[in-house]
Amino acid sequence: MRVWDIRPNKGQGKKRSYTVRWIVAGREKSKTFVTRALADNFRSDLMQAINKGESFDIDSGLPDSMVEAKEATSWLEFVQSYVSMKWPGAAAKSRDSMTDALATVTPVLVRDLPGRPAVDAMRTALRDFMLPPAFRQLDPPAELASVIRWLRRASLPLTDLMEATVTRSALDALALKLDGKPAAVTTMRRKRSVFYNVCQYAVELEVLSFNPIDKLRVRSRRTKVVNAIDRRVVVNPTQARELLVAVTYVGRRGRGERLRGFFACLYFGGLRPGEALGLRERDCYLPETGWGRLTLEKSRPQAGKRWRDSGEAHDERGLKHRGEDEPRVVPIPPELVTILRKHIARYGVAPDGRLFRSERGNVVSASTYYRVWEEARTYGLTPRQVASPLAGRPYDLRHAALSLWLNAGVQATDAAERAGNSVDVLLKVYAKCLDGQEATINRRIEAALADAA
Repeated sequence: MRVWDIRPNKGQGKKRSYTVRWIVAGREKSKTFVTRALADNFRSDLMQAINKGESFDIDSGLPDSMVEAKEATSWLEFVQSYVSMKWPGAAAKSRDSMTDALATVTPVLVRDLPGRPAVDAMRTALRDFMLPPAFRQLDPPAELASVIRWLRRASLPLTDLMEATVTRSALDALALKLDGKPAAVTTMRRKRSVFYNVCQYAVELEVLSFNPIDKLRVRSRRTKVVNAIDRRVVVNPTQARELLVAVTYVGRRGRGERLRGFFACLYFGGLRPGEALGLRERDCYLPETGWGRLTLEKSRPQAGKRWRDSGEAHDERGLKHRGEDEPRVVPIPPELVTILRKHIARYGVAPDGRLFRSERGNVVSASTYYRVWEEARTYGLTPRQVASPLAGRPYDLRHAALSLWLNAGVQATDAAERAGNSVDVLLKVYAKCLDGQEATINRRIEAALADAA
């Protein structure tokens, strides 16, 4: 097997096409697309199949997963092939998101046959047994076995998506929660993106002649998504320090105190929770005086055992927006250096070098540090602040850190490098005033108005 780079073709006027060429058993194959993005997607699918050692069909030149998808006759068969193709190269959270979206839309793409199960039962059957490749051969409980049989019988032919009414009903389902209420706009867009990609995959394999979503004249609701962080969640340095002290009073046997360093990394280092959980002793330069340095390499986001090949709850992956082995260096102030030195001296590290672990040595679960944080807020904030959104989530400490850097005059490029964001995202999302700075800003405006009078 060999896959060449994409070749652009000159067309008439400004129109161009893009060709993917590859070789199977000495036979050259090619496929031409009208956009570079389509060609990139197809080439990526081929490369993924090669990397996981799939067999290729000599006549069509396609890997087995693509052949199966192309020969699928129903929507359910096609999405199962799509998931099988995407699964090996997808992160645990991406697998969770993908199956969630497909379990939402698939119960809508069915014929009206007798014995229709409840929607929540169909979603459970899809998420637990029909979509994850490793779970398809398991014996489901009796109450779900009948649901699975019904879904296989009732699933619409894939070509029915060419009808606008069918596609519209699917998009409408993606915009609603299970209780029939509108879903959050970000949730709707995430699920719609998965549905769109499945349809686009069918176009790439020439099962559908065009993506039916592109042909709809009336779009789904387009509510503006607010990307900027609500300034009410951002704590100032005094509040952050009070919360870090309050954490030490939570729980028995030092349950909260073990996590003080974890929360301090989010605030003083601007780390994401998964990055702090993946922090190892060898990643830390902690001098006795002055600034230290964290060299981040791994992240341990929680995704659930079902979506990981290892069966563990936490994924282990490279840093967000970076290559698998590309590190990120984060200078840390002396205050955080001192906290981490004391943490290591008192609690040691896990066998693999991780700084933060549960009492049993496991990766700290999101539910654990959320509970600790919720209780710490009641100790470290006033009743009025507790009732407000101020530092409502641990992640809000990162928001506060990045806002502090920007308000302190740190160049956006430097702040973005430390935070692991693009400059565009940083300025759009994190450039927020600190809590308690409004009066200072008001005085500056008032003085400017007085000078102009």
